[in-house]
Amino acid sequence: MERRIFEPEHDMFRETARRFYQTECVPHSAEWERNGITAREPWLRAGELGLIGWEAPEKFGGQGVKDFRYNAIMTEEMHATGAVGIGIGLQNDIMASYLVDLTTDEQKARWLPGYVSGELIAAIAMSEPGAGSDLAAIRTTAVRDGGHYVVNGAKTFISNGILADLVVTVVKTDPAAGHRGVSLLVIERDMEGFQRGRKLDKIGQKAADTAELFFTDVRVPAANLLGEENRGFYHLMRNLPAERLGIAIHAVAQSRRALELTRQYAAERTAFGTRIGSFQVNRHAIADMSIKLDVMQVYVDRCIEAVNAGDLTAQEAAGAKLWATETQWEIVDRCLQLHGGYGYINEYEIARLWRDARVQRLYGGTSEIMRDLVGRSLGH
Repeated sequence: MERRIFEPEHDMFRETARRFYQTECVPHSAEWERNGITAREPWLRAGELGLIGWEAPEKFGGQGVKDFRYNAIMTEEMHATGAVGIGIGLQNDIMASYLVDLTTDEQKARWLPGYVSGELIAAIAMSEPGAGSDLAAIRTTAVRDGGHYVVNGAKTFISNGILADLVVTVVKTDPAAGHRGVSLLVIERDMEGFQRGRKLDKIGQKAADTAELFFTDVRVPAANLLGEENRGFYHLMRNLPAERLGIAIHAVAQSRRALELTRQYAAERTAFGTRIGSFQVNRHAIADMSIKLDVMQVYVDRCIEAVNAGDLTAQEAAGAKLWATETQWEIVDRCLQLHGGYGYINEYEIARLWRDARVQRLYGGTSEIMRDLVGRSLGH
């Protein structure tokens, strides 16, 4: 089905993104998967090409353009080329809202040039060993001491956790106030008492580093407070719709890649002297997946238009994230099945896509949390 949300400038951007992934990332995919982390050099190349931080003001190296269609293109081309791991989506889809929208002029001058150039990789640290979706239950504290906050605690499941130079960290500045006592502090790489823990060994998305972080009496300048003290929960809630839409876009793009690989396989693989794609049961499965993919794309494209217009609600974003990721799993799992025994062999890309897809229904809020958000919005 023809998509009608893009303009000529988006098509040119797509060509640049595709070349970047093909030349700077795909040749290193196997190495990154083995190492469990990507190299920093492609980040710098992405910065040179204008593929990071276009939302930042021009005086800090950006383009002053807020348009989620560019975010979608970066995600779509990453998966379409078979690239893995590089966390530019996190940098653009999630971190821009914090580093561009919540920063003071002084903070912008300090951080945005490096953020846009790819020199400064960013991460957000919310989840803790004892607190995932329940942000009010976090235990990492920040106690004001003169011109600093003293931070103690731990975070886990942090994407870009090893590579990150700037970590937007969710802390309790008023532990007795529940979610009304949450603040955001930017903790920088070399601050004393800030340590990286394990690079976590995950089922999938092997090339994307995910880590534990530990804070022991880290003295963070008060000038690194992001937004308002004790308003961090509301800053997070404001930014979650775009994050969840980003996950839904990944779901569509990964599903499209899986179906493309499966159609190729079904056209080439024979059984009983016949191409397996010509068997009615397989032909029907491919038809069903193709239609579901079209529906998912139209749904997500409408959400992209809504977020650009500033009227994508939290409930709509939750619904898109829920439906897209659940449908993604259905499609990718069926595609693996159509590969037969080869689908279970790691050298086949479909096996990686299947592993990588599983976390989509977990991060950014589990499917159960998404259902609850939508249900409550309906008065239940």
